[in-house]
Amino acid sequence: MKSIQAVSYPVHFQDKAYQELSVLISKNNYSTLFILVDEHTLEDCYPKFIPNLETDKQIELIEIESGEINKNLETCIGVWNAITELGGDRKSLLITLGGGVITDLGGFVASCFKRGIDFVNIPTTLLAMVDASVGGKTGVDLGVLKNQIGVFANPEMVLVDPEYLTTVSEREMKSGMAEIIKYGITYDVKLLHAIRDDKDLNLNDLIVRSIEIKNEVVLQDPKEKNIRKILNFGHTLGHAIESFYLASANKENLTHGEAIAIGMVCESYMSAALLGFPKANVTEIKSIILDIYPK
Repeated sequence: MKSIQAVSYPVHFQDKAYQELSVLISKNNYSTLFILVDEHTLEDCYPKFIPNLETDKQIELIEIESGEINKNLETCIGVWNAITELGGDRKSLLITLGGGVITDLGGFVASCFKRGIDFVNIPTTLLAMVDASVGGKTGVDLGVLKNQIGVFANPEMVLVDPEYLTTVSEREMKSGMAEIIKYGITYDVKLLHAIRDDKDLNLNDLIVRSIEIKNEVVLQDPKEKNIRKILNFGHTLGHAIESFYLASANKENLTHGEAIAIGMVCESYMSAALLGFPKANVTEIKSIILDIYPK
């Protein structure tokens, strides 16, 4: 799998990615490597990652609790305190090993600690691989309001290894498909039709194409002033739906992808009603989404 050059950092895949990470660590002579995990990636992904890390640098693990409910400033403060207590300095490197919560929060933590230390994203879920870890957005939620606090900050590199997907549930895999469908609807109709017509798609190809699309858009509009806003399709309503479920203690939380899938269907209907978006396209979008996310 070929590497992809983003705005100011590369996205590397599989074995080459680990080689490039070792080169980066050696070249920049980091003082300490901090690896941010949650309880799931500590158990399932860290044992897969650490044998591939060739370095004699000091390694420190920092574990946070998983879930969107913990993507907040309180968790950030805990991580900042841990880095400080473990001797972190401006020459430290933070490696985020996890899904979108870990990469979003970890990037924000790194961008603020001592006014910014280097970080590397290693996404371990499909959603994080195709969306959250690429593009330079970092941040946390404010109460139940999604991504209210954050900055644009780019990692030194993104390491994508689909082997980590063997550790995630079918529901989480489907969650990631929502972002891939979004790219098909907003940017590449051939991708959308491939999803519609072929149930045995090559997952690696889907991941690479999704990252290529997001990168092509972000290169044109890094700070989301214009065309990058297409990547928010499904998210305006989807985030509101997600926040509603986060605020409702008696409801089972939706995954991010499930909320975005609902948002894409709703926004398609709104586009038809308000802007004349073809109803045939609305029907097609709804059909593709319901095929993956049955009622």
